[in-house]
Formats: sequence, structure tokens, C-alpha cells
Amino acid sequence: MKAIAIVDGEHYPDVVRAALHELPYEFVGVMLIGGTEKLRGEPDYGVPMVEEPGDAEIVVDLSDEPVLTPELRLALASRFLALGLPYVGADFRFDPPTFHPFELPSLAVIGTGKRVGKTAVTGHVARLLARARSVVIVAVGRGGPAEPALISIPPTVDDLVALSRAGRHAASDHLETAAFAGVPTVGCRRAGGGMAGAPFASNVLEGARLAASLEPDVVVFDGSGAAIPPIATSARILVAHDRSGLNAYRALISDLVLIPGRDFTLRLRPLEPLRGRVAVFTTGPAPIDQLEADVVHVSRNLARRELLAEELATVRADTYLVELKAAAIDIVAEHALARGAHVVLADNDVVAPGLDEQILELVPQGVRS
Repeated sequence: MKAIAIVDGEHYPDVVRAALHELPYEFVGVMLIGGTEKLRGEPDYGVPMVEEPGDAEIVVDLSDEPVLTPELRLALASRFLALGLPYVGADFRFDPPTFHPFELPSLAVIGTGKRVGKTAVTGHVARLLARARSVVIVAVGRGGPAEPALISIPPTVDDLVALSRAGRHAASDHLETAAFAGVPTVGCRRAGGGMAGAPFASNVLEGARLAASLEPDVVVFDGSGAAIPPIATSARILVAHDRSGLNAYRALISDLVLIPGRDFTLRLRPLEPLRGRVAVFTTGPAPIDQLEADVVHVSRNLARRELLAEELATVRADTYLVELKAAAIDIVAEHALARGAHVVLADNDVVAPGLDEQILELVPQGVRS
């Protein structure tokens, strides 16, 4: 297997040459990334020094601290993973995730972690494209169905409560997307997620086939946390809260990178009018100043079940406004309904001047309008 080696000037060149000879690769070049302590003039590694991997099939890291810190090493690994090359070292190996071909125009919305605004962006993208095209969403979650499930009609609170009482996770991403996006949604699930975003197990390929069978103009794939749908989509949008780990890889394989707070904000929007005293439940900071309501309680503990249960014992409200996440249905909705209160679902609208034009530029040519 043809390889290039990552080397530094903290190693004597003859030590590197010996390692290149011993390792089970056909080295076609070395990339000198820094350090000069043990170099006397131009180093001779027995193979050419290169700046790009060329026709190499793998990248072998023979560098170390202090030239390559863990952060710099992961950034370098991201660069080569984005080129489709495995990156290996003495006690680690990163392989680029596999993306399977998909025959229809498609976009993926992926994230660098949980609750960064990714699902809200997915809904925004779907609604925007659906103005002139037929759109289907494939939503992936850690609580999704065992078999891909098509949801053609947005679920109501009663529908979600029934699912919860049947033992289902009634606030899974695909249900949230189906409730708010207004387009058919295929629910999928995944387990595990690698540092570069590959899920350990998922039924997304089956979900993609189900979506394709509906013959839409565009399919929008909604990632799960930092996991990336294993589909070779026409374009990707990354919602990024930081560049740590292998998040640089996610940025490199994306066509548009959005940073929450800089490129967009979220605005809570009730799906129904709010009446009486209103209690608001979210998973994190969410402005409520725009709500036309008598807000008597605000909770950010939707994902903290013990704190949420303690908090609910003190709430007295006529309407419970709740994001469709975490314990929204099995705890908050059940609590409200048991007291005769009204439950209203809250979407998160994306506020980002100019974003729509950027999204539309990513829509592949040839999409029927």
C-alpha cells in the first residue's frame, strides 16, 4: 500500500529512514511538518519530501510532541480524512467514514454535537426548498424506529402522548422534524458515533431507499448529534459550535458552515395561540420576549429529568409551551394533561438574514421546479 509519512525535525533522519524501511508500507514520500533540532541541512529520508499526498493510499504519522500537539494532530488527520485517506500512528488509526451513493439531489444538515441548532436548520431548509419543490426529510436519531418509518402527517400532542405510553421515545428527532417541517419525514435510528462521525450501526441506508421511493425533488438528511448520515449527499451544511477533535473534518467536507450566535439565532415559535398563564420548557437558553403571553414560569431543564420533576411540582399554569425534545412528552405533557392544562409545541425558527440565498445556491442543478 502506497503511503506518505508525516515526519519532524525532532527525529534524526537516519532513525526515520530505518522506520520507513521496517514499516509494512510502500513509502512514496515524506511530509516534513516542523522542528529543526536534529536536522543538519537538507534531510535525506530516502524518499522525496512532498507537500501533498499524491497517489498515496494512507498517511502514516511518525511525528510526535512537541511538533504535533494532540490538537494539531487531529487537525492534520482531519485534512487527510477529508481527502479520503486513512491516518494512522503508533497506537491509533482514523478511517474516513463511508458515504454510500444516492441517486437523487440531496442535502445533509450535520452538527458538531447535540443541541447546536441542527434540527432547527434542517426544518428551515426543508420549508424553504418545499416552496417550489417536493421535499422528503430523512431524520436520524438515537431513539428512532427499528425499521424506517414514514410520517406523512405532522403528529399532534395526542399522537405523541400515545407513542410515549406505548414505550416509544416520543421526542425523537424524526418526530420533531415531522411536527414542524411540514414535509414527509422518514425516521431512522443509529447507535454509536465515531470521532469522524460514522455511526456504529444505523438503518439510514434503508431509510434513504424509502425516501427515494417517494420520488421527491430533493431529500434532506438530518444528522444526529455529531454523527453524519452515511450518504454521499449532493451538499452538506454544518452547524458548528467548535473546531475541537475532528470537527475540522466535518467543516472540510461541508459546503456551508453555520456558527450559532454568529450566523444565526433561534426564536421560539408556538404552533398555537397561548392562553392564560403560560409555563415555558426548553433544553437551553431561548429568548421569550417575543411571546405574546403571560409567562409565569421558564424552565431550561427539559433534558434534566430529576430537576424537571422537582420544578414541575411548583408550576401552576394553564398552558405548557414545550420544545419537542428530551422529556417533553413523557414528563411535561403528561404532567400538564393530568392537571387539565393545555400543551402547545414550540418550534425554533432560524433567524439569519441572507441564509436562504446561501441554501438555495446549494440546491443541485436539475431539480424539478
